[in-house]
Amino acid sequence: MEWLKAMQEAINYMEEHLLENINYVDAAKSVFMSSYNFHKIFTLMAGMTANEYIRNRRLSLAGQELQIGDSSVLDVALKYGYESPDSFTRAFSKFHGVTPKQAKNRGVSLRLFNPLVIKVSLEGGATMEYRLERKESQRFLVLARSFSSEMLQAAGQDSVPDFWKECHDKNLVEPIRNLRPSGKRDLYGINCPSKQETNSYLYGIGIVVDENTKPFSQEELLKQGFSLWETKPMDYIVLKSYGDNGASIRDMWSRFFKEFVPQTNFEYIEEIDYEVYFEHREDGLFCEIWIPVIKKKN
Repeated sequence: MEWLKAMQEAINYMEEHLLENINYVDAAKSVFMSSYNFHKIFTLMAGMTANEYIRNRRLSLAGQELQIGDSSVLDVALKYGYESPDSFTRAFSKFHGVTPKQAKNRGVSLRLFNPLVIKVSLEGGATMEYRLERKESQRFLVLARSFSSEMLQAAGQDSVPDFWKECHDKNLVEPIRNLRPSGKRDLYGINCPSKQETNSYLYGIGIVVDENTKPFSQEELLKQGFSLWETKPMDYIVLKSYGDNGASIRDMWSRFFKEFVPQTNFEYIEEIDYEVYFEHREDGLFCEIWIPVIKKKN
């Protein structure tokens, strides 16, 4: 479970450098992970982004310092990375429910946010259905957008759902969807991690290109803004996501890291992963999630 060790080491790094100008990119570098991969796994494991974790830890410590010490609000604000008392007061009040000045008074309630410690535990004996699939190289025609890695898997961030809504409302992917025969017009939502050290990733909505796809002019489709993506031969763990919105996808990814990976012989690798939204789906099914994996090294 090397990734568990890496997550804990990243948390230790953040704790040791809380008073420095760091963010999730620095934490990722400290454990030799891409910012995309680190942010994805950390957010799903912790239920918050690494940047939120850093901010909450700083504000928790700032509250303790104001309550038991004799430092001024300005000194504490600067110590914990805020450039002005006003920005510190806004963040502090939102986190603790009281102002920094009020926090200096005895009897005022403050919020404590303790350091994270990653542990693996088996709870409840719940079953988790999955299947292992092997896919050779696949091609997809997609309409792609770039999104900030900080929004990846974060609750309340609706950029990707908004992209889906725009495609639906404006029929943006119909030109390529109509290349598929009736009954096989499934749509794919595809995450393409950046191969360079950037704070963004590509998300594409489109179709699979196979023997059932009508002939098309790649040049013409590229002019219209579509892209042709190709995957490597890969093993995938396939999970079914039941629900009526994207929250069910986050839940299944979280279960994958918390329940599946620790108890099996597979580990996640940073390649293209995707969701399949079937033209005709079983009752209650939102999508299938295809997660690229490799067998763990002994």
